[in-house]
Amino acid sequence: MDAHWLNWGVLAVFGAAMIAVSPSSRGTNAQDQFFRGKDEAGRDPGFFFLTSSVLITWIFAKSVQNAADLGQRFGLPGGVAYAVYWLSFLVAGAVLFRLRKKGFRSIHHYLGSRYGGGAVWLFSLILLFRLWNEIWSNTIVMAQFFGPRESQGYYVASWAITALVLAYILKGGLRSSIVTDAVQMIMAAVILFLILGYIFPAGNPGAMVRSGSWTLAGGVDLILVALLQIFSYPFHDPVMTDRAFLTEPRTMLKSFALAGALGVLFILLFSFVGIHNRVEGIGGNSTFQTAAAFGLPLLFLMNVMMLTSGCSTIDSTFSSIGKLVAVDVLPGWTMDRVVLARGSMVLLGILGNLMLYAKPAILSATTVSGTMVIGLTPVFLLSGWRKAGAASYHASVLLGLFFGLGLSLKWFQGSIGAGKYGNLLWVNLVGITLCFGVYLLGAWLRPAPAKEKA
Repeated sequence: MDAHWLNWGVLAVFGAAMIAVSPSSRGTNAQDQFFRGKDEAGRDPGFFFLTSSVLITWIFAKSVQNAADLGQRFGLPGGVAYAVYWLSFLVAGAVLFRLRKKGFRSIHHYLGSRYGGGAVWLFSLILLFRLWNEIWSNTIVMAQFFGPRESQGYYVASWAITALVLAYILKGGLRSSIVTDAVQMIMAAVILFLILGYIFPAGNPGAMVRSGSWTLAGGVDLILVALLQIFSYPFHDPVMTDRAFLTEPRTMLKSFALAGALGVLFILLFSFVGIHNRVEGIGGNSTFQTAAAFGLPLLFLMNVMMLTSGCSTIDSTFSSIGKLVAVDVLPGWTMDRVVLARGSMVLLGILGNLMLYAKPAILSATTVSGTMVIGLTPVFLLSGWRKAGAASYHASVLLGLFFGLGLSLKWFQGSIGAGKYGNLLWVNLVGITLCFGVYLLGAWLRPAPAKEKA
Protein backbone atom coordinates (compact mmCIF):
# COMPACT_ATOMS: atom_id res chain seq x y z
CA MET A 1 0.00 0.00 0.00
CA ASP A 2 1.27 3.50 -0.85
CA ALA A 3 2.37 5.33 2.31
CA HIS A 4 0.40 8.46 1.44
CA TRP A 5 -2.87 6.54 1.16
CA LEU A 6 -2.12 4.81 4.45
CA ASN A 7 -1.63 8.23 6.03
CA TRP A 8 -5.01 9.42 4.78
CA GLY A 9 -6.60 6.38 6.39
CA VAL A 10 -4.81 7.15 9.65
CA LEU A 11 -6.05 10.74 9.50
CA ALA A 12 -9.65 9.64 8.95
CA VAL A 13 -9.63 7.18 11.85
CA PHE A 14 -7.75 9.56 14.14
CA GLY A 15 -10.16 12.40 13.35
CA ALA A 16 -13.23 10.26 13.95
CA ALA A 17 -11.84 9.13 17.30
CA MET A 18 -11.08 12.67 18.48
CA ILE A 19 -14.53 13.91 17.45
CA ALA A 20 -16.11 10.97 19.30
CA VAL A 21 -14.28 11.53 22.61
CA SER A 22 -14.51 15.33 22.53
CA PRO A 23 -17.24 16.63 24.87
CA SER A 24 -19.63 19.44 23.97
CA SER A 25 -20.11 22.51 26.15
CA ARG A 26 -23.66 22.51 27.41
CA GLY A 27 -25.74 23.20 30.49
CA THR A 28 -25.72 26.16 32.84
CA ASN A 29 -21.93 26.30 33.03
CA ALA A 30 -21.27 25.97 29.28
CA GLN A 31 -18.97 29.01 29.24
CA ASP A 32 -16.89 27.67 32.14
CA GLN A 33 -16.47 24.45 30.17
CA PHE A 34 -15.57 26.28 26.95
CA PHE A 35 -13.14 28.83 28.45
CA ARG A 36 -11.94 27.28 31.74
CA GLY A 37 -11.97 23.56 30.99
CA LYS A 38 -14.45 22.62 33.73
CA ASP A 39 -16.58 19.50 33.41
CA GLU A 40 -20.39 19.47 33.32
CA ALA A 41 -20.50 19.33 37.12
CA GLY A 42 -18.40 22.51 37.32
CA ARG A 43 -15.24 20.81 38.61
CA ASP A 44 -11.71 21.95 37.68
CA PRO A 45 -9.47 19.60 35.67
CA GLY A 46 -7.74 17.06 37.91
CA PHE A 47 -3.98 16.64 38.28
CA PHE A 48 -3.73 13.93 35.61
CA PHE A 49 -5.78 15.87 33.08
CA LEU A 50 -3.90 19.11 33.71
CA THR A 51 -0.44 17.50 33.56
CA SER A 52 -1.16 15.52 30.41
CA SER A 53 -2.75 18.56 28.77
CA VAL A 54 0.13 20.90 29.65
CA LEU A 55 2.68 18.35 28.47
CA ILE A 56 1.16 17.19 25.17
CA THR A 57 0.24 20.72 24.08
CA TRP A 58 3.94 21.57 24.20
CA ILE A 59 5.02 18.41 22.40
CA PHE A 60 4.19 20.02 19.08
CA ALA A 61 4.58 18.33 15.72
CA LYS A 62 7.14 21.04 15.00
CA SER A 63 8.86 20.21 18.30
CA VAL A 64 9.42 16.56 17.57
CA GLN A 65 10.48 17.48 14.03
CA ASN A 66 12.91 20.10 15.32
CA ALA A 67 14.25 17.69 17.93
CA ALA A 68 14.96 15.10 15.24
CA ASP A 69 16.40 17.73 12.87
CA LEU A 70 18.79 19.01 15.53
CA GLY A 71 19.77 15.48 16.47
CA GLN A 72 20.50 14.78 12.82
CA ARG A 73 22.58 17.97 12.46
CA PHE A 74 24.47 18.03 15.77
CA GLY A 75 24.06 14.63 17.40
CA LEU A 76 23.24 14.45 21.11
CA PRO A 77 24.03 18.17 21.78
CA GLY A 78 21.30 19.06 19.31
CA GLY A 79 18.73 16.98 21.15
CA VAL A 80 19.78 18.50 24.47
CA ALA A 81 19.54 22.01 22.99
CA TYR A 82 15.89 21.60 22.09
CA ALA A 83 15.00 19.70 25.25
CA VAL A 84 16.25 22.65 27.35
CA TYR A 85 13.24 24.67 26.17
CA TRP A 86 11.03 22.39 28.31
CA LEU A 87 12.60 23.90 31.41
CA SER A 88 10.22 26.74 30.57
CA PHE A 89 7.61 24.85 32.57
CA LEU A 90 9.65 25.25 35.75
CA VAL A 91 10.13 28.98 35.16
CA ALA A 92 6.50 29.60 34.24
CA GLY A 93 5.19 27.47 37.08
CA ALA A 94 7.24 29.33 39.70
CA VAL A 95 6.45 32.83 38.38
CA LEU A 96 2.75 32.22 37.78
CA PHE A 97 2.39 30.50 41.17
CA ARG A 98 3.68 33.71 42.75
CA LEU A 99 1.31 35.88 40.72
CA ARG A 100 -1.65 33.67 41.58
CA LYS A 101 -0.85 33.82 45.29
CA LYS A 102 -1.05 37.60 44.94
CA GLY A 103 -4.59 37.29 43.57
CA PHE A 104 -4.05 37.71 39.83
CA ARG A 105 -6.54 35.73 37.75
CA SER A 106 -4.59 35.77 34.48
CA ILE A 107 -1.51 37.27 32.89
CA HIS A 108 -3.75 39.92 31.34
CA HIS A 109 -5.06 40.77 34.81
CA TYR A 110 -1.49 41.16 36.09
CA LEU A 111 -0.32 43.30 33.16
CA GLY A 112 -3.41 45.51 33.24
CA SER A 113 -3.13 46.05 36.98
CA ARG A 114 0.60 46.84 36.91
CA TYR A 115 1.17 48.52 33.55
CA GLY A 116 -2.22 49.64 32.22
CA GLY A 117 -4.48 48.90 29.27
CA GLY A 118 -1.80 49.67 26.67
CA ALA A 119 0.34 46.87 28.06
CA VAL A 120 -2.56 44.42 27.68
CA TRP A 121 -3.11 45.35 24.04
CA LEU A 122 0.58 45.10 23.17
CA PHE A 123 0.84 41.74 24.90
CA SER A 124 -2.30 40.51 23.12
CA LEU A 125 -0.81 41.39 19.73
CA ILE A 126 2.28 39.34 20.64
CA LEU A 127 0.03 36.41 21.59
CA LEU A 128 -1.85 36.67 18.30
CA PHE A 129 1.43 36.39 16.42
CA ARG A 130 2.43 33.40 18.51
CA LEU A 131 -0.88 31.59 17.99
CA TRP A 132 -0.79 32.25 14.25
CA ASN A 133 2.74 30.77 14.23
CA GLU A 134 1.49 27.62 15.92
CA ILE A 135 -0.99 26.84 13.14
CA TRP A 136 1.35 26.95 10.16
CA SER A 137 4.44 25.57 11.92
CA ASN A 138 2.57 22.41 12.97
CA THR A 139 0.51 21.82 9.82
CA ILE A 140 3.75 22.00 7.80
CA VAL A 141 5.15 19.02 9.70
CA MET A 142 2.00 16.91 9.53
CA ALA A 143 1.26 17.69 5.87
CA GLN A 144 4.69 16.47 4.70
CA PHE A 145 3.52 12.89 5.37
CA PHE A 146 0.84 13.29 2.69
CA GLY A 147 3.08 14.53 -0.09
CA PRO A 148 6.27 16.52 -0.79
CA ARG A 149 6.25 20.15 0.29
CA GLU A 150 4.35 22.37 -2.14
CA SER A 151 2.61 19.36 -3.72
CA GLN A 152 -1.16 19.16 -4.03
CA GLY A 153 -1.37 16.41 -1.42
CA TYR A 154 0.67 18.51 1.00
CA TYR A 155 -1.63 21.52 0.76
CA VAL A 156 -4.84 19.48 0.79
CA ALA A 157 -3.64 17.67 3.92
CA SER A 158 -2.86 20.93 5.73
CA TRP A 159 -6.41 22.19 5.21
CA ALA A 160 -7.94 18.79 6.00
CA ILE A 161 -6.03 18.50 9.30
CA THR A 162 -7.07 22.00 10.32
CA ALA A 163 -10.72 21.27 9.49
CA LEU A 164 -10.54 18.03 11.48
CA VAL A 165 -9.27 19.81 14.59
CA LEU A 166 -11.88 22.54 14.23
CA ALA A 167 -14.57 19.85 14.02
CA TYR A 168 -13.92 18.73 17.57
CA ILE A 169 -12.57 21.86 19.26
CA LEU A 170 -15.58 23.95 18.24
CA LYS A 171 -17.75 21.54 20.25
CA GLY A 172 -16.35 22.24 23.67
CA GLY A 173 -13.45 24.70 23.51
CA LEU A 174 -10.88 24.23 26.27
CA ARG A 175 -12.79 21.29 27.79
CA SER A 176 -12.59 19.45 24.47
CA SER A 177 -8.89 20.26 24.27
CA ILE A 178 -8.13 18.95 27.76
CA VAL A 179 -10.06 15.69 27.32
CA THR A 180 -8.54 14.90 23.93
CA ASP A 181 -5.12 15.93 25.26
CA ALA A 182 -5.25 13.13 27.82
CA VAL A 183 -5.95 10.58 25.08
CA GLN A 184 -3.26 12.07 22.83
CA MET A 185 -0.66 12.08 25.63
CA ILE A 186 -1.13 8.37 26.25
CA MET A 187 -0.94 7.71 22.52
CA ALA A 188 2.25 9.78 22.15
CA ALA A 189 3.98 7.97 25.03
CA VAL A 190 3.12 4.54 23.63
CA ILE A 191 4.18 5.50 20.10
CA LEU A 192 7.48 6.95 21.32
CA PHE A 193 8.20 3.65 23.08
CA LEU A 194 7.41 1.72 19.89
CA ILE A 195 9.50 4.02 17.67
CA LEU A 196 12.51 3.72 19.95
CA GLY A 197 11.91 -0.04 19.90
CA TYR A 198 12.76 0.10 16.20
CA ILE A 199 15.58 2.66 16.42
CA PHE A 200 17.81 1.40 19.23
CA PRO A 201 18.01 -2.34 18.35
CA ALA A 202 18.73 -1.51 14.70
CA GLY A 203 21.39 1.08 15.44
CA ASN A 204 24.42 1.59 17.62
CA PRO A 205 23.25 3.14 20.91
CA GLY A 206 26.81 3.81 22.05
CA ALA A 207 27.64 5.70 18.86
CA MET A 208 24.41 7.66 19.11
CA VAL A 209 25.13 8.77 22.68
CA ARG A 210 28.68 9.75 21.73
CA SER A 211 27.61 11.54 18.54
CA GLY A 212 28.30 15.22 18.09
CA SER A 213 30.72 17.69 19.58
CA TRP A 214 30.12 19.62 22.81
CA THR A 215 31.37 22.90 21.39
CA LEU A 216 29.71 26.16 20.42
CA ALA A 217 29.89 25.13 16.76
CA GLY A 218 28.52 21.69 17.69
CA GLY A 219 25.19 22.97 19.02
CA VAL A 220 26.15 24.28 22.45
CA ASP A 221 25.40 27.79 21.15
CA LEU A 222 21.73 26.77 20.80
CA ILE A 223 21.77 25.27 24.32
CA LEU A 224 22.85 28.69 25.62
CA VAL A 225 20.16 30.42 23.53
CA ALA A 226 17.53 28.14 25.05
CA LEU A 227 18.80 28.83 28.57
CA LEU A 228 18.40 32.56 27.90
CA GLN A 229 14.98 32.31 26.25
CA ILE A 230 13.25 30.11 28.83
CA PHE A 231 12.88 33.14 31.12
CA SER A 232 10.58 34.89 28.63
CA TYR A 233 9.50 32.29 26.05
CA PRO A 234 6.73 30.57 28.07
CA PHE A 235 4.91 33.80 28.90
CA HIS A 236 3.99 34.58 25.31
CA ASP A 237 2.39 31.17 24.86
CA PRO A 238 -1.22 31.09 26.07
CA VAL A 239 -1.36 27.40 25.19
CA MET A 240 0.75 26.94 28.32
CA THR A 241 -0.19 29.88 30.50
CA ASP A 242 -3.98 29.52 30.12
CA ARG A 243 -3.65 26.18 31.89
CA ALA A 244 -1.79 27.76 34.81
CA PHE A 245 -5.02 29.41 36.01
CA LEU A 246 -7.42 26.45 35.84
CA THR A 247 -6.77 24.74 39.18
CA GLU A 248 -5.67 25.83 42.63
CA PRO A 249 -2.08 27.16 42.63
CA ARG A 250 -0.28 24.30 44.34
CA THR A 251 -1.79 21.70 42.01
CA MET A 252 -0.74 23.86 39.08
CA LEU A 253 2.84 24.14 40.35
CA LYS A 254 3.20 20.37 40.82
CA SER A 255 1.66 19.76 37.40
CA PHE A 256 4.01 22.18 35.66
CA ALA A 257 7.07 20.74 37.42
CA LEU A 258 6.20 17.17 36.40
CA ALA A 259 5.30 18.24 32.84
CA GLY A 260 8.66 20.00 32.54
CA ALA A 261 10.64 16.94 33.63
CA LEU A 262 8.68 14.61 31.36
CA GLY A 263 8.91 17.07 28.47
CA VAL A 264 12.71 17.24 28.66
CA LEU A 265 12.85 13.43 28.69
CA PHE A 266 10.35 13.03 25.82
CA ILE A 267 12.09 15.50 23.49
CA LEU A 268 15.55 14.18 24.29
CA LEU A 269 14.45 10.61 23.54
CA PHE A 270 12.74 11.58 20.31
CA SER A 271 15.87 13.39 19.12
CA PHE A 272 17.43 9.94 18.78
CA VAL A 273 15.34 9.48 15.63
CA GLY A 274 17.49 12.18 14.03
CA ILE A 275 20.67 10.99 15.76
CA HIS A 276 20.10 7.51 14.31
CA ASN A 277 19.68 9.12 10.88
CA ARG A 278 23.01 10.91 11.38
CA VAL A 279 24.96 7.91 12.65
CA GLU A 280 23.64 5.55 9.97
CA GLY A 281 24.05 8.13 7.17
CA ILE A 282 20.42 7.90 6.02
CA GLY A 283 20.06 11.58 5.10
CA GLY A 284 16.97 13.42 3.88
CA ASN A 285 14.12 14.41 6.18
CA SER A 286 15.10 13.41 9.72
CA THR A 287 11.73 11.84 10.58
CA PHE A 288 10.17 10.76 7.29
CA GLN A 289 13.31 9.26 5.74
CA THR A 290 14.33 7.57 8.98
CA ALA A 291 10.90 5.97 9.24
CA ALA A 292 10.90 5.07 5.53
CA ALA A 293 14.18 3.20 6.02
CA PHE A 294 12.29 0.78 8.28
CA GLY A 295 9.25 0.43 6.01
CA LEU A 296 5.51 1.00 6.36
CA PRO A 297 5.09 0.00 10.03
CA LEU A 298 7.38 2.77 11.28
CA LEU A 299 6.01 5.24 8.71
CA PHE A 300 2.59 4.50 10.15
CA LEU A 301 3.78 5.09 13.72
CA MET A 302 5.61 8.28 12.78
CA ASN A 303 2.54 9.67 11.06
CA VAL A 304 0.38 8.93 14.10
CA MET A 305 3.00 10.60 16.31
CA MET A 306 2.92 13.74 14.16
CA LEU A 307 -0.87 13.80 14.09
CA THR A 308 -1.07 13.24 17.83
CA SER A 309 1.45 15.94 18.75
CA GLY A 310 0.36 18.39 16.06
CA CYS A 311 -3.39 18.15 16.60
CA SER A 312 -3.02 18.45 20.37
CA THR A 313 -1.18 21.73 19.88
CA ILE A 314 -3.50 23.08 17.20
CA ASP A 315 -6.64 22.37 19.23
CA SER A 316 -5.07 24.13 22.22
CA THR A 317 -4.12 27.02 19.95
CA PHE A 318 -7.72 27.33 18.84
CA SER A 319 -9.03 27.24 22.41
CA SER A 320 -6.48 29.90 23.38
CA ILE A 321 -7.41 32.25 20.54
CA GLY A 322 -11.05 31.86 21.52
CA LYS A 323 -10.35 32.87 25.12
CA LEU A 324 -7.96 35.66 24.09
CA VAL A 325 -10.49 37.32 21.81
CA ALA A 326 -13.74 36.68 23.66
CA VAL A 327 -12.55 36.95 27.29
CA ASP A 328 -9.29 38.90 27.46
CA VAL A 329 -9.50 41.42 24.61
CA LEU A 330 -13.19 41.95 23.84
CA PRO A 331 -15.05 41.12 27.08
CA GLY A 332 -17.53 43.96 26.56
CA TRP A 333 -18.88 42.84 23.20
CA THR A 334 -22.59 42.10 23.20
CA MET A 335 -22.12 39.09 20.90
CA ASP A 336 -22.35 35.71 22.59
CA ARG A 337 -18.81 34.99 23.81
CA VAL A 338 -18.77 31.36 22.67
CA VAL A 339 -19.92 32.39 19.18
CA LEU A 340 -17.23 35.08 19.09
CA ALA A 341 -14.62 32.56 20.20
CA ARG A 342 -15.66 30.04 17.56
CA GLY A 343 -15.48 32.68 14.84
CA SER A 344 -11.96 33.64 15.89
CA MET A 345 -10.92 29.97 15.77
CA VAL A 346 -12.07 29.56 12.20
CA LEU A 347 -10.40 32.81 11.12
CA LEU A 348 -7.09 31.80 12.73
CA GLY A 349 -7.22 28.43 10.97
CA ILE A 350 -7.60 30.13 7.60
CA LEU A 351 -4.86 32.71 8.20
CA GLY A 352 -2.49 30.10 9.62
CA ASN A 353 -2.79 27.79 6.62
CA LEU A 354 -2.35 30.60 4.13
CA MET A 355 1.16 31.07 5.57
CA LEU A 356 2.18 27.68 4.15
CA TYR A 357 2.17 29.19 0.68
CA ALA A 358 5.02 31.53 1.77
CA LYS A 359 7.24 28.44 2.38
CA PRO A 360 8.46 29.32 5.90
CA ALA A 361 11.04 27.37 7.93
CA ILE A 362 9.59 25.67 11.03
CA LEU A 363 12.52 26.33 13.38
CA SER A 364 12.09 30.07 12.84
CA ALA A 365 8.76 29.80 14.65
CA THR A 366 10.78 29.08 17.80
CA THR A 367 14.01 31.03 17.39
CA VAL A 368 12.59 34.26 15.92
CA SER A 369 9.45 34.44 18.08
CA GLY A 370 11.56 33.49 21.09
CA THR A 371 13.83 36.44 20.40
CA MET A 372 10.93 38.83 19.81
CA VAL A 373 9.70 38.33 23.38
CA ILE A 374 13.01 38.65 25.26
CA GLY A 375 11.66 42.00 26.52
CA LEU A 376 9.28 40.04 28.74
CA THR A 377 12.23 38.69 30.76
CA PRO A 378 12.48 41.57 33.27
CA VAL A 379 8.69 42.02 33.27
CA PHE A 380 8.16 38.58 34.80
CA LEU A 381 11.44 37.91 36.61
CA LEU A 382 11.11 41.26 38.41
CA SER A 383 7.34 41.03 38.84
CA GLY A 384 7.67 41.56 42.59
CA TRP A 385 9.48 44.88 42.12
CA ARG A 386 6.76 47.53 42.27
CA LYS A 387 8.80 50.58 41.21
CA ALA A 388 8.67 49.70 37.49
CA GLY A 389 5.65 51.10 35.66
CA ALA A 390 4.26 51.38 32.14
CA ALA A 391 7.40 53.12 30.82
CA SER A 392 9.59 50.20 31.89
CA TYR A 393 7.21 47.65 30.38
CA HIS A 394 6.86 49.33 26.99
CA ALA A 395 10.56 50.15 26.68
CA SER A 396 11.63 46.57 27.39
CA VAL A 397 8.96 44.81 25.33
CA LEU A 398 9.35 47.11 22.31
CA LEU A 399 13.13 46.75 22.44
CA GLY A 400 12.73 42.97 22.44
CA LEU A 401 10.46 43.19 19.41
CA PHE A 402 13.11 45.32 17.69
CA PHE A 403 15.76 42.67 18.29
CA GLY A 404 13.44 39.94 17.01
CA LEU A 405 12.71 41.95 13.86
CA GLY A 406 16.41 42.69 13.42
CA LEU A 407 17.22 39.00 13.73
CA SER A 408 14.72 38.02 11.05
CA LEU A 409 15.96 40.79 8.70
CA LYS A 410 19.64 40.06 9.47
CA TRP A 411 20.42 43.55 10.80
CA PHE A 412 22.90 42.27 13.39
CA GLN A 413 26.23 40.78 12.39
CA GLY A 414 27.64 40.00 15.84
CA SER A 415 28.32 36.38 16.80
CA ILE A 416 29.48 34.35 19.79
CA GLY A 417 31.49 31.49 18.37
CA ALA A 418 31.50 30.29 14.78
CA GLY A 419 28.50 27.98 15.07
CA LYS A 420 25.21 28.09 13.19
CA TYR A 421 23.48 29.81 16.12
CA GLY A 422 26.33 32.13 17.10
CA ASN A 423 24.50 35.17 15.77
CA LEU A 424 21.27 34.11 17.48
CA LEU A 425 23.15 33.75 20.77
CA TRP A 426 24.75 37.20 20.38
CA VAL A 427 21.41 38.84 19.58
CA ASN A 428 19.70 37.25 22.58
CA LEU A 429 22.47 37.96 25.07
CA VAL A 430 22.89 41.59 24.01
CA GLY A 431 19.15 42.05 23.65
CA ILE A 432 18.23 40.70 27.09
CA THR A 433 20.98 42.77 28.72
CA LEU A 434 19.66 45.93 27.08
CA CYS A 435 16.05 45.02 27.93
CA PHE A 436 16.98 44.84 31.60
CA GLY A 437 18.79 48.14 31.20
CA VAL A 438 15.83 50.03 29.75
CA TYR A 439 13.45 48.39 32.23
CA LEU A 440 15.53 49.67 35.15
CA LEU A 441 16.07 53.04 33.47
CA GLY A 442 12.33 53.45 32.94
CA ALA A 443 11.70 52.74 36.63
CA TRP A 444 14.19 55.47 37.53
CA LEU A 445 12.95 58.09 35.05
CA ARG A 446 9.21 57.32 35.19
CA PRO A 447 8.45 55.10 38.20
CA ALA A 448 5.04 53.60 38.78
CA PRO A 449 2.56 55.86 40.60
CA ALA A 450 2.44 55.35 44.34
CA LYS A 451 -0.93 53.60 44.18
CA GLU A 452 0.54 50.97 41.86
CA LYS A 453 3.47 50.38 44.23
CA ALA A 454 1.23 49.92 47.24
